[in-house]
Amino acid sequence: MSDEKPTPPPPSSAAPAPTRERDPIEHTAGTGGRAAATLREISTGNFGVTVLAFVLALVIGAILIIAVDDDVADAAGYIFARPSDFFGAAWSAVSDAYTALFRGAVLNYQADTFAGAIRPFTETLTVATPLIIAALGVAVGFRAGLFNIGAQGQVIMGAMIAGFVGFTWNLPVGVHLLVALLGGIIAGGLWAGIAGFLKARTGAHEVIVTIMLNYVALYLLQYALTTSVFSTGNQPKSPSVASSAQLPLILGDQFRLNAGFIVAILAAIFVWWLMTRSTIGFRFRAVGSNAHAARTAGMSVTATFVLVMVVSGALAGLAGATQLLGTEKFLTDGIAGSLGFDAITVALLGRSKPAGIFLAGILYGGLNVGGRVMEVATGTPIDIVLVIQSLVVLFIAAPPLVRAIFRLPAPTTKEVAA
Repeated sequence: MSDEKPTPPPPSSAAPAPTRERDPIEHTAGTGGRAAATLREISTGNFGVTVLAFVLALVIGAILIIAVDDDVADAAGYIFARPSDFFGAAWSAVSDAYTALFRGAVLNYQADTFAGAIRPFTETLTVATPLIIAALGVAVGFRAGLFNIGAQGQVIMGAMIAGFVGFTWNLPVGVHLLVALLGGIIAGGLWAGIAGFLKARTGAHEVIVTIMLNYVALYLLQYALTTSVFSTGNQPKSPSVASSAQLPLILGDQFRLNAGFIVAILAAIFVWWLMTRSTIGFRFRAVGSNAHAARTAGMSVTATFVLVMVVSGALAGLAGATQLLGTEKFLTDGIAGSLGFDAITVALLGRSKPAGIFLAGILYGGLNVGGRVMEVATGTPIDIVLVIQSLVVLFIAAPPLVRAIFRLPAPTTKEVAA
């Protein structure tokens, strides 16, 4: 055998392949892959972790209730002499507060009439209705890997256009309501479509654009309420929508629950069908899972981004329309409240699934309604409820923390994909 080494081949004289310039969408999809993966992890956590997160939030809320209660503070002064007084006062403070929360949100068992007993739950459903619809819109964006933080502005635009149709147009009963709702849907969809278009054409991040559009929508509403078309006089308040454009009450005049709740149920069914049974929904989920793979499979990622934002905004606009036509009846600069931001919380709490969002919306609405009763009945600050809501979101966004606290095993691949 010869020890002579083989001569390496001569370097190729061929010119290097030209590099292809990356388009803005590819660039943002690549850099945002980690963020999209994090969002999917948060929104698809195990159901048991969600329940435990809520329980943990209630426990911490109980500690805060104890900390701010005057009777507990008095008993703490002689805790070593009579510890039973301290623990009895602490138990009374927590049980009274959470009992009042239940009576204000679910069932007032102290009421003299059946109507009075179920009124709290009807109020919970009334408050939950626009929350559910708006959260469904936010969830559509989440499932497609987009952060639609602009639901607040889309709710405002939906309420504005629905209100304009409701108090300026003269249409037959039934038709007037449908046109007003459709106006809210179109307004919200177009408003969110701006962010989708800018992302598709320039790669502008949807979070920044939608946040800015929130401010634009708010100041646009405030300006509109100073004009003769939207204002009734010196106060920033619009005329009331015509009765033909109002969502009818479901249980009669003694309750505020209106047909918007039925709209919320239909919206949840629609989103379920869209995301699990339609070709468009498959495109949404494919782009949200891996935009590069979706592009390789022949899907138009840019068009999908625009369509996702339009659908997401349309649902948020519908939420604003139901809020106005069903509950408020007239426009003010606080028509949206914190509805758009709360919808993000509800979407996360519901794991971006229609059924989960529906239940989470009712839970969130119950906390809002019951918290006010808790404050009046026991003197517990309403801020405690806000803290509980914030803690729920915190723990939902950190499943490993909840698993570590309760010493739960890590989720399997099948559980995460469920």
